[in-house]
Amino acid sequence: MAVEPLLATRAQRAFIITIAVQAVAVLAMIAITFRFVDLQVQMTSPRYKTLPCYLALFALGEIFEFSMAFDALRLRNIIQLAGILVFHLALLVFAILQIHETRTALVTMGDCPGSDNYVNCGGTGSLWAKIQPFLIVAPAVIAASWFMLLFWLKQLYAEFGWAIFHVVGANPKFKVMYQWYQIMICLLKFDFFFFSGVTMQLLIVVLARNSAEFGITIAAIPIVLICLVLCGIAVQRELKWLMSISLVLMLAAMGYFYKLVRFYQPDSEGEYLTTRATLTTFTIVAFLLLFLTFAVGLRCFSDFDQGLKASKVLDIPQSKANRIDNKTSKGNMQQYGYTGVDHRLVIE
Repeated sequence: MAVEPLLATRAQRAFIITIAVQAVAVLAMIAITFRFVDLQVQMTSPRYKTLPCYLALFALGEIFEFSMAFDALRLRNIIQLAGILVFHLALLVFAILQIHETRTALVTMGDCPGSDNYVNCGGTGSLWAKIQPFLIVAPAVIAASWFMLLFWLKQLYAEFGWAIFHVVGANPKFKVMYQWYQIMICLLKFDFFFFSGVTMQLLIVVLARNSAEFGITIAAIPIVLICLVLCGIAVQRELKWLMSISLVLMLAAMGYFYKLVRFYQPDSEGEYLTTRATLTTFTIVAFLLLFLTFAVGLRCFSDFDQGLKASKVLDIPQSKANRIDNKTSKGNMQQYGYTGVDHRLVIE
């Protein structure tokens, strides 16, 4: 079966266009909401920082989702595409939580019918009544696009599902090991997003710019990125020493989530009042993802030196594969137990 070029099929184009259109629509709703609120309140006030935080996180999330989708289509990685659907559900939960958090930030006096307090009341004619429809449209668009993405994913599964055969051959053992490797690489990418999400919220909402913790939190972002990249290299190249260090660092990083306790401590809960639900959700998801990455990392570590390294390290684009000497290629594959597969396709 011939390999279709990137975005050459209807399903590929529809998948990426659905994500792009959804991103534009959702960001437009958030930007309109932000503008209406910004005209009435001081966004520098800690109580109202939930909205710039919401806008920044969704911008980051939509850019991340689009880049992940493009990357998955380019690499024919069906596992990463499935991960994008799970991530899309996470965006839906975040958008729903933001309705509650925005109301908590704005409405401090109840519905107060007959009052002329435009900002802090929640009844008809108030600021909350004006922006509520835009906040509701965002999760509605995300939910509708999720079902569309699910439909196109089924089409892409039929298109890409066979691709792993071109990488590892028909050996069931290699197929299972390669799938765990793909899951590990995918988890590392999502780890970085959720860690960045928690960090961004802390920087925007809570931490003072002149505090030591502010500088430490900013410095942690590139450090974590480097650690995740090194972990990916360790898994791909089967470097046991580097993988061992990465697994130990993952265990140490779990201690960072002590901040979850601070969200609810009496002496600090006021700082997190308008973003506590989102911060809690992001922190718990980040912790669970890191724990899952650690567990999958152990599984991948057990597969080292089992003959899969050639498929992970020596993958080459299809256009170049056609120029490789068939005899040499076949001999290299047979060395690792592969038979009948002369060309391999990058999909991780």
